[in-house]
Amino acid sequence: MALNKEVWVNQLQENFYPDSSFLKQVLDFSGDVDNNKIHMAAAGIDPKVLINNKTYPIPIVGRDDVDCEIPLDKFETENTIVRRPDAIEYAYDKLESVLRQHRATLQKAVAVKAAHAIAPNEDTAFTPIVATTGETKNGRKRLTFADILALKERFDDVEIPLDRRFLILHPKHVSDLLLEDLKLFKDLTNITDGEPTKFAGFGCFSFAHMPTYTVAGDKYTKVAFKEQETTNFASVAFYGDEVMKADGDIYMYSKEDDPEERATIVGFDKRFVCMPIRNKGIGAIVSSSI
Repeated sequence: MALNKEVWVNQLQENFYPDSSFLKQVLDFSGDVDNNKIHMAAAGIDPKVLINNKTYPIPIVGRDDVDCEIPLDKFETENTIVRRPDAIEYAYDKLESVLRQHRATLQKAVAVKAAHAIAPNEDTAFTPIVATTGETKNGRKRLTFADILALKERFDDVEIPLDRRFLILHPKHVSDLLLEDLKLFKDLTNITDGEPTKFAGFGCFSFAHMPTYTVAGDKYTKVAFKEQETTNFASVAFYGDEVMKADGDIYMYSKEDDPEERATIVGFDKRFVCMPIRNKGIGAIVSSSI
C-alpha cells in the first residue's frame, strides 16, 4: 500500500508553533502566499492628525506603497529510515516518534533564521541597538535590568505601541538577570494562558541561537546569517505588528520499499519566511566583548 503522505504532513504541522515560540507573536501572512512567494506592500508614511483644525481644505498627502515579491526560504531535513511505515501511519504514538525529530529540526531552523532576520542591521531611531552595561565577566559585560529599560525608552522615543512588545533573550542574558535579581526574574520567561510574562512592557522569551554583531566603537553591525560568530551576541526585541511570518508548502519525499535498506526512507521540505515589515519597531541589546 502506498504511503499516505497527507497523514504524515498533517502530523508534522500539528503545533508547529508552540506557545513558547516567539513566532506565535508575529503577524501571519501565510494566506497571502502564492506559489511559495509572497507579495507584500511596504506601507508609506502614516497620516498626521490635526487637532481643532481651522484651515481648510485639509492637505492631501499621497501614500506611496512599494510592492515587493519575497520568495520563501526552503528548509530541508535529512532523510530518515522508517521500518514498516504502513503500520506506523495508523498508530499515533509511533508516527509521532518518527516525526518528532523532523519537526524539532525544522522548528529550530526556522526560528534561527527568523531571529536573525528580526534583529536590526544597525542602530537607528526606529531600530535601536543598546549595549550591556553590567559587570565584566568572561570578557563581556553582563545584561542588567537597566539595559532593558534603556531599550524600552528608545522604543518609547519613537512611539512604538506598548501592547505587543516582545524580547527574545539569549540564555546567557537570562543568567545575567537571574544573578542580578533571582526573585524578580525567576518567572519572567514563563508562559501563562499562551502569553509570556512581561518586564518593562516586554513579553519575554528565551532562545539559544541569537544573532551576533561586529562592534567598532559605538557602531554595531549585524553579522551575515551564514557568518555568525560566538562573541558579541544579542537579545532581540520586536513589536509584534511590525514583523511577519509566512508558511508555504510542506512536502514529503519518500522512497518506498527500498530493497537495500528493507525499509522506506522519508524526508521533508518546508517553505517559510520571517522578516520585519517596515524596518521599524525592532531592536537589540548586544553583549560586546571587552
